[in-house]
Amino acid sequence: MHVMVLGAGVVGVTTAWFLRKQGHEVTVIDRQSKAGLETSYANGGQISVSHAEPWANPSAPWKVLKWLTQPDAPLLFRPRLDLGQWRWALSFLKECTSARAAYNIRQMVNLGTYSRAQLQALRQEAGLEYDHLEKGILHFYTNQQEFDAALEPTGLMRDLGCDRQVIDAARAVELEPALAPIRDRIAGATYTSEDESGDARKFTQALARKAEEAGVNFLYGTDILGFDKTRERILGVQTLCEGRHETQRADAYVLSLGSFSAILARQLGLFLNIYPAKGYSITVPVRNEAAAFKVSLTDDEYKLVYSRLGDRIRVAGTAELNGYNRDLDYTRCRAIVRRTAEVMPEAAYWDQAEFWTGLRPATPSNVPYIGKSHLGNLYLNTGHGTLGWTHSCGSAAAIADIIGGRTPEVDFAFSGL
Repeated sequence: MHVMVLGAGVVGVTTAWFLRKQGHEVTVIDRQSKAGLETSYANGGQISVSHAEPWANPSAPWKVLKWLTQPDAPLLFRPRLDLGQWRWALSFLKECTSARAAYNIRQMVNLGTYSRAQLQALRQEAGLEYDHLEKGILHFYTNQQEFDAALEPTGLMRDLGCDRQVIDAARAVELEPALAPIRDRIAGATYTSEDESGDARKFTQALARKAEEAGVNFLYGTDILGFDKTRERILGVQTLCEGRHETQRADAYVLSLGSFSAILARQLGLFLNIYPAKGYSITVPVRNEAAAFKVSLTDDEYKLVYSRLGDRIRVAGTAELNGYNRDLDYTRCRAIVRRTAEVMPEAAYWDQAEFWTGLRPATPSNVPYIGKSHLGNLYLNTGHGTLGWTHSCGSAAAIADIIGGRTPEVDFAFSGL
């Protein structure tokens, strides 16, 4: 079967890889000049099964209200005359019950655990190098209320097989000495030894090269304009490349265009409740090896994740619900620098931070769309939010199984729209 994957981010490229492994002819289309240049470009770098507590939880509505007037808030809702934004926000509120949060944690942990195993197997098989570290992820809390609130979801994750251990400040600093400057401020921490970190862009581009060697056809610099279709099927994808309009045809199609999936899906009469959550990151060179961390970190109070990528430090976080605008907000960028310099002042050249922003494809539940649509040959693998890098290999393996008529080897509520 000839399968066309729309999107060459980490989700699209892993999807192409697993489809090719199952013997399909595969074409990937992306508007960028190569793979991994949009949301995969400079994300937080964590393979974090332990980061499975959804934004939508019982404490979220009050926090969002409190943060409305804070320009550097971790989650910032900027109200717009945008029906999609308000519809997403109402759905988000419905997901904030304890029961829904527990259900969504289960989906995210199951997919994350499966995906991490798929990544490890793929890395060994393909021999990929992407500054990865297998030193776990340590969540630290400098607010007692935040730490206390984390205990229940941490227990649920542990029950689901994610070995997230609750530890004290002394053990946190023992595991990661770079936290010593704030030891007296740490209320508590959790540690997941099996989690990992690595550069998603390097991974995506390295895997794209391997996929191309294996026979996958990549059409870069190609805009996707729309579709030829009947009520039951897609007949082709209308594209524009260097001024040339063409219709690309295949037997089946996979929508993996991140935040832009929702826009194209509307042309097909398909509603995907995905809204762009603009995230920020900084990348800085290491200054002092002894003061820089090796264990990947999550600063839960400020919703920041820290990853060590070779001789660089990547810190990412915050979410801004403000449409498809990708302009850098330097107030939010400087807030990340200020916090990280406070946590580990000697670790990096904080005044040399490279700023980046990207649009994460967020669903209200943080659970992605993976499965078959109501159109007979259209499949979905999109809406991964902040966990695209974490869930990419698992969701790619699962959608390849679904397209091939097999049952995926993961307990997950697959979409059927």
